[in-house]
Amino acid sequence: MKRLDLDETVAALRRGDVVAVPTDTVYGVAARLEDAAAVATLFSVKSRPSDVALPVLVTSSRDVAALDVEWPAAAQLLAERFWPGALTIVVGAAPALAARVGATSSLGLRAAHHAVLAAVIDQCGPLAVTSANQHGHAPCVSATDVLATKWGAPLAGVLDGGVCDGAVSTVVEVSAEGWWVRRRGALALGELEAVLGPESPPRDN
Repeated sequence: MKRLDLDETVAALRRGDVVAVPTDTVYGVAARLEDAAAVATLFSVKSRPSDVALPVLVTSSRDVAALDVEWPAAAQLLAERFWPGALTIVVGAAPALAARVGATSSLGLRAAHHAVLAAVIDQCGPLAVTSANQHGHAPCVSATDVLATKWGAPLAGVLDGGVCDGAVSTVVEVSAEGWWVRRRGALALGELEAVLGPESPPRDN
């Protein structure tokens, strides 16, 4: 495995390889969402259970229009206020698309704030991404960390974007019935409620 420049990273992703990239939080391993075989490789790269869903990174809500997902008005309001940034929006998705990333009926979407990663997505489309570390181990915060890690399947290389050690994203589920915080993170509840109003009551599962 080697360090890649932007053009090499884009070329690797387009041919179906898995690469490590900088993100707003830590380094991640990424594959093009539309390449089902490459996304499947992400799970073996990390020896990750296939039912632990992968998030998808986009550049803006414009990318969402091409995906087979629900996109309620509340999701658009959140995206307009907090994207790009540390907010993952979980919405309903077609079963085939959800299954590709290890989910059943939803997709978690986040718009990348990291300029280098955003440039990659601009050229490759949405990316399925998981943190660049062996499943259950500490994440990588630099390209050097990635190069030193033993992987379950080979990576084409790592795009060096400096040190990444940002706050974890807040995860919010949005549907036509309401919205719910699924993971606390960089955004406070009050910031979300200022956009959407009070969080919806818990649903009966």
